[in-house]
Amino acid sequence: MENEVKQEKYEEDFTFDEPPLKRIKSTTCPQGKPVKHPGSTKHQEELEMNWDIVQALSERTNIEPWVCANIICLFRDENTIPFIARYRKELVNNLEADALREVQQTLEELRTVAKKTHATIQKIKKEGKLSGALLTALLNCKTLDELDHVSAPYKTGSKGTKAQRAKQLGLEPAAISLIENPVELSLFSYIKPNVKGLTTIQEVEAGVQHILADMFAKDKDTLDFIRTLCQQRYICIQSALAKVSSKNVNEKDVNKFQLYQNFSCNIKNIQHHQILAINRGENLKILTVKVNVPDGVKNEFCRWCVNERWRPKRYAKPELMNILHNSVEDSYKRLIYPLLCREFRSKLTSDAEKESIMMFGRNLRQLLLTSPVRGRTLMGVDPGYKHGCKLAIISPTSQILHTDVVYLHSGQGFREAEKIRRLLVHYNCSTVVIGNGTACRETEAYFADLIMKKYFAPLDVVYCIVSEAGASIYSVSPEASKEMPDLDPNLRSAVSIARRVQDPLAELVKIEPKHIGVGMYQHDVSQTLLKATLDSVVEECVSFVGVDINICSEILLRHIAGLNANRAKNIIEWREKNGPFISREQLKEVKGLGPKSFQQCAGFIRFNQEYIRTFCSNQQTKLAAEGHTLMAKADVQVTSEKWGKKKSKPAANVAVRPNPLDQTCIHPESYDIAKRFLTLIGGNPNDIGKPDMQQKVNAIIQKEGIEGAAKTLNTTVHTLQIIIDGLTQPEGFDIRTDFDKPDFKRSIVCLEDLSIGTVLTGKVENATLFGVFVDIGVGKSGLIPIRNITETKLSKAKKRRSLGLGPGERVEVKVLNIDIPRSRITLDLLRVL
Repeated sequence: MENEVKQEKYEEDFTFDEPPLKRIKSTTCPQGKPVKHPGSTKHQEELEMNWDIVQALSERTNIEPWVCANIICLFRDENTIPFIARYRKELVNNLEADALREVQQTLEELRTVAKKTHATIQKIKKEGKLSGALLTALLNCKTLDELDHVSAPYKTGSKGTKAQRAKQLGLEPAAISLIENPVELSLFSYIKPNVKGLTTIQEVEAGVQHILADMFAKDKDTLDFIRTLCQQRYICIQSALAKVSSKNVNEKDVNKFQLYQNFSCNIKNIQHHQILAINRGENLKILTVKVNVPDGVKNEFCRWCVNERWRPKRYAKPELMNILHNSVEDSYKRLIYPLLCREFRSKLTSDAEKESIMMFGRNLRQLLLTSPVRGRTLMGVDPGYKHGCKLAIISPTSQILHTDVVYLHSGQGFREAEKIRRLLVHYNCSTVVIGNGTACRETEAYFADLIMKKYFAPLDVVYCIVSEAGASIYSVSPEASKEMPDLDPNLRSAVSIARRVQDPLAELVKIEPKHIGVGMYQHDVSQTLLKATLDSVVEECVSFVGVDINICSEILLRHIAGLNANRAKNIIEWREKNGPFISREQLKEVKGLGPKSFQQCAGFIRFNQEYIRTFCSNQQTKLAAEGHTLMAKADVQVTSEKWGKKKSKPAANVAVRPNPLDQTCIHPESYDIAKRFLTLIGGNPNDIGKPDMQQKVNAIIQKEGIEGAAKTLNTTVHTLQIIIDGLTQPEGFDIRTDFDKPDFKRSIVCLEDLSIGTVLTGKVENATLFGVFVDIGVGKSGLIPIRNITETKLSKAKKRRSLGLGPGERVEVKVLNIDIPRSRITLDLLRVL
């Protein structure tokens, strides 16, 4: 019976025929709040705090609370970012992957605070030191800095604060009485000549002062007031050259921080890259950094505390008011000001790190989505001096045709030219891909000179420069050894360089993202967060491009949403054992690929219908021949139930029929709606991607509108839009065609050829927080400062995730300044091509 129940549950989990969740409009929320799916009830409860996690998440990310609530539910249900961004748009109000990633990171930060808070509470409770006021203060904490501030006195090994020592002397009633009932307070009654700390009235007053200062510094209203006050005032961060830096640090390193040796900036205006630079200088002990809060803030805060928040409830004598004044000043100077400085620095650093990591992610996405160069035979060149230039010629299907080493820069260039010409002509290869490492400039000049002399005629040879970041690391990796076991590691890098142009995504996923070399300050930021973000960007890119399940590599499969190394390996093993996959349904047969994994990955896996139709046709012919043979045998064998047990099982894909929808981005959960839509427009599934299908879709949308059609089908506009895209996109559609291709050249320009005002076209090489580096073909990248990149100059045709440019984009620039001795070129952006 138990097995039957499990089986039923398994089948129910695979039911994706239900329509997507609807947004129900109401008077309180006219834009519509998505309703939770009735099936998703089992959620782990958030740890209780004095703040609501949905509200806190909304405040930090500036995203509506209902969207935050849905995102929390979706992540709890183990949904991946690519799946949410494409198939759950209505639940997240059209948020893109970057925004979802930011929410996910913020959510993890809040959960970490809650988890550590509750661990701290349990620890203090076990020690018997947990009071009601302390519990409230701990549960109010929203950041780790606040938690450290409140819990510091209770940490193991702590000597205790001045306030704790005063409380141990029994002075807490006196401190409370000073605020609540000062009329009846007599501090002289607390003097005990034989007790250290209570021998004089001055010591008693100091003890009361320390207790009050601690009370003020942990009060939520008091801290909220000072934080609000600071937001309204000019708070600046300052850096200066450390006095001892010249003794311990290289002078060359000191000069790198020349801009920050006498630096001051409002914390509201400081740039992210400036914060990261200051932090690096401080860590190297080259700079000293401090946050400057004006005296006016302290004065106003002290007045507010004495006259309003902590004003005694009854008349207090002048000497008691003097203690109160001193307590407020002591609290500010000793406890609150250091806390504010830590909070400001922590917030600035956290924001700068996040922006740096997001910039890294945007650059990586742009690089991964570079348009592939299909159908060409390519020669990859890994340049070098002493050890020669490594060559690799690869076919249009990425097969290695030939590898070699030529010595172009050791007096043998002319002799080697004949060898190169022979290879290019023999393999009909007219495209050379040169890595941008050592000797790149000389190798480029060598090929450009031969091309200008028409040395390779009748071939019209062109070349391009490609980043070889990570190629050397990959060439000695286990993956490279498995893929190219018989090839020398030095030659593997030339193969990788060529493949980076042929299919950048498939090649670059083999390399750890942080080695691809886009971004700045990657070693100064949280390595855990950097890795998580970059891995997520790779997963997003691979998923959105999609993979052909029957030809893709195991490495590429690992990065599909919902899959991992084990599941990818199992898919490849299933394919090798049973032959090609015929439909998405067969993915359910793969070991370790359960309902959730199937739901997450199914929409991103493609099936080449022409290949599958040919395979199925061959299988039917084969089966028909085998059928005639079987008919000649005893009929008992055909009808006996034991036949199936004795004989080997039929191939897994014999009974499976191809589904034309499997070649599209439509998710299996929406197949029922897609079929009803096809019926509505009178379309045939076999016409997917053809002009006839486009005409029929256009006709119904013009007639009813997309909202009307969605209502007729009882689905959402977002789901219907995905169905329309899936039905109308041509077979083999690739989102990367919208991105830029490599820049192919025939000639070279030198730095000396440039002049101020020259207009050039170039390709973005790297984007940073302070500007964009552009390869303009002179061997040294020029910099477009961030102030020169404005919205009006960016292309309106291309949908942008941010006000910025990414690697691979082609731009038209004007030379503003040339510093030949220092090889620096400053550019102005004219337009994006």
